[in-house]
Amino acid sequence: MSQGWVVFSHGKDSEPWGIKIRTLAETARSEGYGVESVDYRGIDSPEARAAKLIDTCKSLRGDLVLVGSSLGGYVSLSAAPALHACGVFLMAPAITMPGLAPLRTGGCDCPVTIVHGLQDEVVPVDHSIAYARQYEVILHLLHDDHRLHRSLPFIRTLFEYFLVQLDMPRVWS
Repeated sequence: MSQGWVVFSHGKDSEPWGIKIRTLAETARSEGYGVESVDYRGIDSPEARAAKLIDTCKSLRGDLVLVGSSLGGYVSLSAAPALHACGVFLMAPAITMPGLAPLRTGGCDCPVTIVHGLQDEVVPVDHSIAYARQYEVILHLLHDDHRLHRSLPFIRTLFEYFLVQLDMPRVWS
């Protein structure tokens, strides 16, 4: 029996089962989660992507962990409150890019971890740093680019830890 679902949201020019998602899906399954990856190909609007994520999650039972990469990070963060997500894990998230509506004031109501490459040429790492400072979320800065492929073994370990910590009692405020 699954203890919940990990739902992946890919980036603007990516696909639902790219290398990062396949790798992290394996980790999620090993921790007892079911996995789903939403296919946003052909949907340019971030709002329409968030609506599709919410619609996809309606049929899933149990705790929801949202994982987003690039534009999928924005989509995951924007949908998390409506879905009552229990955690959000983001990779090089496009949090405050031109053309994106501002995210909900006050941040997310659940634990958030961000992983971002210092050599990201697509989404400025400064956006993740500012978000982490403002909302006091965990941020891991890696020597990698936007795709984060060189750091994937380490990201997998971070994700495993993230999932495990969701089951632990929270001892900090």
